[in-house]
Amino acid sequence: MSYIKKIIDKSVAAIDTDLEGWEKISGTPSMKTWIEYTSEDGSMIAGCWEATEGSYRAEYKSWEYIHLIEGKVKITPEGGDSVTLLPGDSFVIEAGFTGTWEIEEKVFKHFTIKL
Repeated sequence: MSYIKKIIDKSVAAIDTDLEGWEKISGTPSMKTWIEYTSEDGSMIAGCWEATEGSYRAEYKSWEYIHLIEGKVKITPEGGDSVTLLPGDSFVIEAGFTGTWEIEEKVFKHFTIKL
């Protein structure tokens, strides 16, 4: 068994449909997801995600760690203050988050999700 898995595997096919719980609310954004790692017990996944300019309303059922590689996004939780994130920023979104992702510049991120 290999204990190291390289992320950003160009041979992994992209999923080009919107994620469950994500609804377009402005513009014509599109997204692609590459799931490049799944733990043996299925409790964690990791990979890359990109999205074009526009806005989504998002509902999170799971915890997610994100490292933003490219782009600019403003995330606003329902009833909360917005946060603008830029390349190099790392952050966590807790399970139960509901709010908006306003993608101001095309985004590319690495993610790890605890299912």
